[in-house]
Amino acid sequence: MHQVVSRPGQSNGKRRALVSPFWRRQFHTWHWMSSAICLVGMILFAVTGITLNHAGSIEADPRTRTSEATLPPELLSELRADPRDHPQDAVKEWLEGEFDIELDGRLPEWTEAELYVPLPRAGGDGWIAVDLETGEAMFEDTDRGMIATLNDLHKGRDTGLAWSWFIDIFAGACVVFCVTGLLLLQLHARKRPSTWPIVGAGFAIPLFLVIFLVH
Repeated sequence: MHQVVSRPGQSNGKRRALVSPFWRRQFHTWHWMSSAICLVGMILFAVTGITLNHAGSIEADPRTRTSEATLPPELLSELRADPRDHPQDAVKEWLEGEFDIELDGRLPEWTEAELYVPLPRAGGDGWIAVDLETGEAMFEDTDRGMIATLNDLHKGRDTGLAWSWFIDIFAGACVVFCVTGLLLLQLHARKRPSTWPIVGAGFAIPLFLVIFLVH
């Protein structure tokens, strides 16, 4: 009888044969392409994760500027006569020119005595208030600094539709990057015995922290 002796790497070759060369190439292609897409965003979100985690220790230096002006009588009369969800174009253009701001997409709030327009943004806040009796308009803007801006970008706070779409696309690319990385780990795990213990540790450590140490 002849005894068949398995050669080193033979079982690994059979394992690799289960995945066609086409899909192996696809895994590598998707992995490096998704990593290229995620690179800058991942660095940004990692750094801002640290700054958010230590927000209480990072001193902010907010700067506030205020301006006042008086609405022309004809615009004030127009504003009183026809209050709507949005100020009239002439009033809107006057406020934008007077205070050097952009009001497109801003939703005003009306009361019997006042028109109020909130102006939140990433890294800052602001508002405009117009007294419907006297026509006095007041504008205030607060800038909380670059770190606050980056933190708000991380949270998607007051960043607009375009940034919201970017976060969703970036998150999808991160999922592709991680899943294809896991598939590549599986392909090369036989040659790297520490692969699955390290992957298991990456799962077990945060799970342990959440269950036992997070209050």
